[in-house]
Amino acid sequence: MLESLPQSIWTEMHAAQRKADRRRSRLRVEANGDSYRILRMTSEGFVVEAETTPRLRGLVDLYDGSRLLSQCLIMAASQEGDEMVYDFKRNTSAADGAPLDFERSDDAPIALLGR
Repeated sequence: MLESLPQSIWTEMHAAQRKADRRRSRLRVEANGDSYRILRMTSEGFVVEAETTPRLRGLVDLYDGSRLLSQCLIMAASQEGDEMVYDFKRNTSAADGAPLDFERSDDAPIALLGR
């Protein structure tokens, strides 16, 4: 069905879809103190707008709103139209707390109750 549409209508529909995706996405990448919106995540990396995002490389942080998701080492993979695709070399998930340096038993108390 989309094949039979005129090119101008198809282009406008594609632009409207991208605008809606930008509004919906809370994911962002932060590099060198600057933040850029992620259009979508892939299994190997993520996609950003090529126009508004400079060529990124190296260590970056991925956020969902204000929550840190992971710290990643990235490289530019390819440019597809007006989108830039980045691949992960390393993707380390962020933890909520510091790692324990001892084994915690399964029946350990969660908290101590006072009198």
